[in-house]
Amino acid sequence: MKIRVFMATVLLLISHCVFSTTSLPHIVILATGGTIAGTAANNTQTAGYKSGELGVQTLINAVPEMNNIARVDGEQVANIGSENMTSDIILKLSQKVNALLARDDVDGVVITHGTDTLDETAYFLNLTVKSDKPVVFTAAMRPASAISADGAMNLLEAVTVAADPNAKGRGVMVVLNDRIGSARFVTKTNATTLDTFKAPEEGYLGVIVNGQPQFETRVEKIHTLRSVFDVRNIKKLPNVVIIYGYQDDPEYMYDAAIAHHADGIIYAGTGAGSVSVRSDAGIKKAEKAGIIVVRASRAGNGVVPLDKGQPGLVSDSLNPAKARVLLMTALTQTHKPELIQNYFSTY
Repeated sequence: MKIRVFMATVLLLISHCVFSTTSLPHIVILATGGTIAGTAANNTQTAGYKSGELGVQTLINAVPEMNNIARVDGEQVANIGSENMTSDIILKLSQKVNALLARDDVDGVVITHGTDTLDETAYFLNLTVKSDKPVVFTAAMRPASAISADGAMNLLEAVTVAADPNAKGRGVMVVLNDRIGSARFVTKTNATTLDTFKAPEEGYLGVIVNGQPQFETRVEKIHTLRSVFDVRNIKKLPNVVIIYGYQDDPEYMYDAAIAHHADGIIYAGTGAGSVSVRSDAGIKKAEKAGIIVVRASRAGNGVVPLDKGQPGLVSDSLNPAKARVLLMTALTQTHKPELIQNYFSTY
């Protein structure tokens, strides 16, 4: 009798442990490289290190606390510094995320990425992921080998947010330094400090306090499940270039864009997208060649208003890099200027 009671107790404990583990959310980490996977020659070196050295399983093993929050799996999509990120890779990443989130057994995705172009990739997924399940980007400003490296905590907090039921339907998020940002609004604002990802005009979606996400706002711009963009079966994204506005900016940059068969041009203008006489001539030449041109502001914040006295479409509040992402995505759907302008106003 005692043996039967003992065995029943053991089986009950085992079943409880199994149930507890399987009841946790299933989060998949997709690694692309960056400083979070970087190493340096010594533990005080925070510049001149090599990005994309550590694999995804090494990152996961370094943060065993994640196992208390979610069932975590990892997959290596790339292992590069994000300055080397390409439209081909982000297209592949979007398609991978869509495939994962279509599965009933996946509750969310976390993506590790270099900080340099993280805002571009995150915004592309904000436009093209066809799910309301959480997608969270995270990164690091110090390599994994550094004293007080920030990557491990950022990864833990990203998984925590992705596993939170309240994260559903908020669009693609960016989690670093205890803050939850929207992929539509945040951007890297400082080359070296930890507190670099900010949205100066719009603020954050929320914060993480003592390991608990606290959401405060939602994004009104169209994203993810409500987006019209679907790149799941697209092989290659359109070619969109950025031309920078400055004193003496030359017209021949537009000639080069035309010669290299650009599908679109983002003009990073001064002020509220102001156009010099030289760029005005270049933009008109590009438009005559069938190229869609969108004016953005190199200032980094503020809205570029529609102005009939200036050529091209306008980017609304998107910075030049994100404006490029939206134009590149929009051109997979249409070449009609009025429809593309509407995308810039609503996405």
